[in-house]
Amino acid sequence: MEQARVCVLIPTLRNAQQLDVVLQSLNNQDWDGQLDIACVGPTGDDGEAIAIKHSARWIDDEGSRNRADACNIGIKAIDCDILLFTDDDVIPPANWAGKLIRWFDRDEVGGIGGPNFAPDEDSFSSKAADVAFCARWVTAGTRYGKVPPGELVEIDHNPGCNSAYRKHVLDEVKGFEAGCIGAEDVVMDRKILDAGYRLWFDPTAIMPHRRRKPVKPYMQQLRNYGYVRTLANARWPALKAWSHSAIALFPVLTILGIATFLWGLSQGGIDWSDPLNSPEMGASRIAAHTTASLAIAYIIICWLGAMFGASPHRGFATIIISPIMIFMAHWAYGTGVLKGMKQIYLGEGAAAGLGIQIDDKSRD
Repeated sequence: MEQARVCVLIPTLRNAQQLDVVLQSLNNQDWDGQLDIACVGPTGDDGEAIAIKHSARWIDDEGSRNRADACNIGIKAIDCDILLFTDDDVIPPANWAGKLIRWFDRDEVGGIGGPNFAPDEDSFSSKAADVAFCARWVTAGTRYGKVPPGELVEIDHNPGCNSAYRKHVLDEVKGFEAGCIGAEDVVMDRKILDAGYRLWFDPTAIMPHRRRKPVKPYMQQLRNYGYVRTLANARWPALKAWSHSAIALFPVLTILGIATFLWGLSQGGIDWSDPLNSPEMGASRIAAHTTASLAIAYIIICWLGAMFGASPHRGFATIIISPIMIFMAHWAYGTGVLKGMKQIYLGEGAAAGLGIQIDDKSRD
């Protein structure tokens, strides 16, 4: 495996300070082979000088308006055997590259990835977001919340911040879906599977990945996730899961639940002096007590999900506030799904390339 030509590709945009940390970490990998590093972004970006400082190759993104197109330019420009992908806001451990590269000794490995969690350096609120992302059950099996046991596990998707592929596989499937404004890693993995290759997951190949801070950046990111995943599902039906559509009901049911509770409360549905036995059973009591009970059950499930989740940042405080963080995630993702459905059925449709990259970095 030492003879394999290996390269790491990092798409970046206006994030020079954190890119500096990434490149410094990549230059201190303990893998004993040659590891080339390439960054793809707009010429003149502050990150270009950082890349040069760390002896990384800078590839002009040719005016790309999304991560998928920028990465495709990088894929075409790079000649290697194994290509690793990560982001410009991670902190790669010294053993990260080696843990992924080692598995390509096996012929059945077309691609490999691993989990990502908030780094220890992140703020408390970001760690709380990580606990919510990785909570069991309530994340419905997402890559954040699902870390399967085993040394090497076959899966159908790896996160774009922690993945590696045989270069010829990427070339065969023509890389990322051109014009994809989000969920581009999910779509590319689907293309790889459809081409007959297999993807794997190493639970020990952990990548610390900075989380968005609550409230606005956190909710904006999750709203965008819901939106772009809905559009991708429309183009690639094999990506669909029941949870992707069901979550769209969450904002609707939340509003109906609050309205029902308030109506029941206004009609005397709760007797605070004896709430378990009074008033007599009727519409107002059913309305108030049922919605309150569902809310309590939701909180308990969130606590249990956080407690038994995968995040290394589980602690008393992060678990206690997890229902708030998970509620914000469900609400934001659900409204994103509704936005996607609106575009599909009432707007321009779900074709790739409609608009620019959907994230918190303006590309105007």
